Amino acid sequence: MAEHLERREGERPELPAKPKRGHFVQTDRAAHEAWAKLGTKHPAASALLHVFVANVGESNAVVASHKILSRLMGSSVSTVKRALRVLEDGNWIEVHRIGASGTVNAYVLNSRVAWTEARDKLRYARLKADVLLAEDEQPKPVADDKAALHRLPRVGEVQIPAGDGLPPVSQPSFPGLELALPATDSQSE
Repeated sequence: MAEHLERREGERPELPAKPKRGHFVQTDRAAHEAWAKLGTKHPAASALLHVFVANVGESNAVVASHKILSRLMGSSVSTVKRALRVLEDGNWIEVHRIGASGTVNAYVLNSRVAWTEARDKLRYARLKADVLLAEDEQPKPVADDKAALHRLPRVGEVQIPAGDGLPPVSQPSFPGLELALPATDSQSE
């Protein structure tokens, strides 16, 4: 099923539900108080920070376009850009460009502000992120009836071989490095 942002007249779009990891986002008191001050001085930046915190993955990072962020905030792209500058200058987030245009970025939340996982896991935040996409930003429509993608096995998974395969490789031992295999009992049961 295609997952995309739906917009009803006068409403902010809703993202598809994420798998439940827990229902808490943690913040420390000093950061929470600073965030409250940010909300009075730069309301759009505070609202965007809430959007990020609501959508970050396990490692405090999210990837999104300016267009999607503007939809989630219910504001213009120029408001998002101004809010991003405030958040980056205030050390609330780090911004890492993806591609040359700079309209899609990886946003890493300052782990001293808000986090969803144990802090010892956050040092890997730049390796992983949840990516927010919208169907209307794609070059082709998202089809519900597409064939499933091939999945590569993960580390630790055993792939079951199929088909005839290749004959085993046979290589003579190097002189002096012959394998010392244990002897087997010549009587089979």
